[in-house]
Amino acid sequence: MRRKSYLAAGVAVVAFLLSVGAGWWVMEDGSSGIGSSPAMADAAERHAHESSLYLLRWQENTDAVRYELRVTDVHGKIIFYQPYAFQNEYILPQSLTAHGINTGLVYAVRPLDLDGQPIGTWSKPASLSEVASLLTVHAPVPRSKYHVGNGTDILYPVYSYTAYPDAASYEVEVTDRNPERGADWRASRYRVAHYTSELTDIYDTVPRTGSYYWRVRALDAQGQPMTTWSQAQHIELVAESFTVGVFGDSISHGGGRLSYGPTDWAYSYEAYLEQPVVNLSESGDTSERMVERFARDVKPFHHLKTLLILGGTNSLRADTTADDVIADLKNIQEQARACGINPVLLTLPPINPAQIRKAFDQPTAPDWQEKLAKVNAFIRTQPHIDTAAPFAGYSEMPADLAVDGLHGDVRAKQMMAAAINQALR
Repeated sequence: MRRKSYLAAGVAVVAFLLSVGAGWWVMEDGSSGIGSSPAMADAAERHAHESSLYLLRWQENTDAVRYELRVTDVHGKIIFYQPYAFQNEYILPQSLTAHGINTGLVYAVRPLDLDGQPIGTWSKPASLSEVASLLTVHAPVPRSKYHVGNGTDILYPVYSYTAYPDAASYEVEVTDRNPERGADWRASRYRVAHYTSELTDIYDTVPRTGSYYWRVRALDAQGQPMTTWSQAQHIELVAESFTVGVFGDSISHGGGRLSYGPTDWAYSYEAYLEQPVVNLSESGDTSERMVERFARDVKPFHHLKTLLILGGTNSLRADTTADDVIADLKNIQEQARACGINPVLLTLPPINPAQIRKAFDQPTAPDWQEKLAKVNAFIRTQPHIDTAAPFAGYSEMPADLAVDGLHGDVRAKQMMAAAINQALR
């Protein structure tokens, strides 16, 4: 099974399984995409008719990196075991559900940490037939839900979905209107982009505003459709709706605990803010990249009055100097003021090189602390919010606050949000 992951700021590598960047690519505007022949349609429809699949969900543990899932029969014998469930939901294999779910089957889950060690006990065994729900559409189930509260409007969308049994990869299609009905196996004539990946979330590389839709299907080892499309999901981002924006890298884009991305809202500090914001951040950004994309990604939001700017962590943990990062931040300030926007810099929380190495197999510049301190000292001379203050007692970010050493987990994001809320009241 392929795990879900997200772009760590920079080039992230999935711990012990798969590189984040591997296996996905983009085709924009007019490409033919993966086939739409009658033979492929027949195969997808035959798979759907022959299958009886169920989705199992359980209570999320926000400290878990992944879960163990086991199913036992009436005698207590384990008949299914999955130690790499990276979401708190799982589509059960057809071997368990081809003829419905036997009422004698029970399941239990246990949360695991980055090393695969238990961080809790097994859940109380529960009846599988009473909890699992029958899939009415035989396709991966979309997980990304937008416009469900503060911080859930983002310029660079992420398309997240459940793993599908025996799928080798996935295709996401983005359309500029609701895909036509009655052609669940074909590429839509409204397609504006499509992406393929072995992972269970895909980061759009294009900033998207206005109204658009996305859907996903599973592909086999030959790259051919093995399911129909999922139900289309609608996203609408209206630039004129926001007066406060957030501009940054993956720390602001969202995600944490290694396995969770920007649309897992508990791991985004914007979700805990007391006023609506639009998230203009992009995972992987350096401070230089933020300077370059300001005109494209920020200026179209004409009603912005305040821009919260958190950038430079990726640059500092690489070979960029503190002076270069400061120069980039000054450039962003100037561009914002020229647009009538008040730029508010956010201080940079510490990182943890050992955890970064462990999670992503990436090195960190040995002088990162000195560089970060110099940048934060500059920020504190400017209009700013001290989002690093809650971590002032730590020379490095504790692993229990950021398991991957870089992206704060739930408690860290709540601490950052509390500092922002206090400053903006």
